[in-house]
Amino acid sequence: MADIALLIMDVQGSIVERVVGDAEPLLGAIERAATAARANSLPVVYVRVAFRPGNPEVNSNNRIFAALSDQAFSEDAPGTQIHPTVAPRPGDIMVTKKRVSAFAGSDLDMVLRAQGVTQLVLTGIATSGVVLSTLRQAADMDYGLTVLRDGCSDADPEVHRVLLDKVFPRQADVLTADEWILGRATVS
Repeated sequence: MADIALLIMDVQGSIVERVVGDAEPLLGAIERAATAARANSLPVVYVRVAFRPGNPEVNSNNRIFAALSDQAFSEDAPGTQIHPTVAPRPGDIMVTKKRVSAFAGSDLDMVLRAQGVTQLVLTGIATSGVVLSTLRQAADMDYGLTVLRDGCSDADPEVHRVLLDKVFPRQADVLTADEWILGRATVS
């Protein structure tokens, strides 16, 4: 069992379209990291947000999700599927969450612990959403953390910069995908 897993979070068609301007560099970095993880027999875990028809999991007090239409993030909606550029491959793991953090309303922790994972490499959209929330929760759960700088994106470039340069380094290593890949190649 590998002790490191790559998490690809909320890289869903509708989120990529809404948040990311030029998605090619982001998706390229994520795909390079996923290819390297698979080559090193590391679990690649996709996390997506989706709800049952009618969104019964969404409370009207939840400002982020209550604003969604009943169909926008239904489990079968095309926009909730992983972007085809970084689509899962056989053997990859898919987790569906119900809140911002990858751990909230999902079985992610159980899956990771069953795989013997103690270290997480985080990618996703948005830096100020799923990446921040997952990083904070994972740190409190005693996971070791790395964030791939070019594997994250946010609608607000300044918030993205502050999180990557000032906030995340307090709890995680912040590397580019290529820096992480080179580090994995020397360890393997």
